[in-house]
Amino acid sequence: MQYVWFIWSLIILTLWAVIYLFKKDTRKEMLKMSWITMPFGLTEPLFVPEYWFPPSLFDLAQNTGFDIESLIFSFAIGGIGTVLYNLIFKRAFVEMPHSERSHRRHSLHVYILFVPVLIFAALSLFTGLNHIYCGVIALFFGGLATLYCRPDLKGKIWVGGMLFTVLYFIYFGSILPFYPQYVELYWNLDNLTHVLVLGIPLEELIFAFTFGMYWSGLYEHLYWRKVMKPITID
Repeated sequence: MQYVWFIWSLIILTLWAVIYLFKKDTRKEMLKMSWITMPFGLTEPLFVPEYWFPPSLFDLAQNTGFDIESLIFSFAIGGIGTVLYNLIFKRAFVEMPHSERSHRRHSLHVYILFVPVLIFAALSLFTGLNHIYCGVIALFFGGLATLYCRPDLKGKIWVGGMLFTVLYFIYFGSILPFYPQYVELYWNLDNLTHVLVLGIPLEELIFAFTFGMYWSGLYEHLYWRKVMKPITID
């Protein structure tokens, strides 16, 4: 099972590459958000071995807590999570008019962007919660904070969370038929709820929902964009 995590990360990267190849109108957004998300893979020592302890390339995770796979995984989900809703519902990114940017709710724009980081840091420092719970709580409240600043993204944020959960469920389940004991061997289930949904830890699905919820609207929030139906000329 030495290469399962590596294969898993390549599967999600392959999906990213397929979207990037065939959806030229989303390439800029995917790349920007993938590069922004990729460094979060460096937080892996917070989760190894507290949350899980997978075999990794060159035994990096076991020896250092870091691994190459987490960087690949983070890069891929960052881009996919940003454009998934737009692909399903055929939406395009358009620039937000300056007249809308001047609304008073946007006065907190910069502060709201840091809500997930601040919540994660506070929970990590001042509670004994497993870091996976700190992460999903931070992402969830980050999504709610985005809703305050960008109520126009309400549908995308909630539906984006559900869409990414479905995708993640399929993705996670893709490897379990070949390695049915992988979760039991490498997830620290005694530190978690021990609830499995068709073999998938409940925490993974909660992460998928909160990640999809927050990341689906992050590009628009960062770069002052909106989502609209593309204009077609008959």
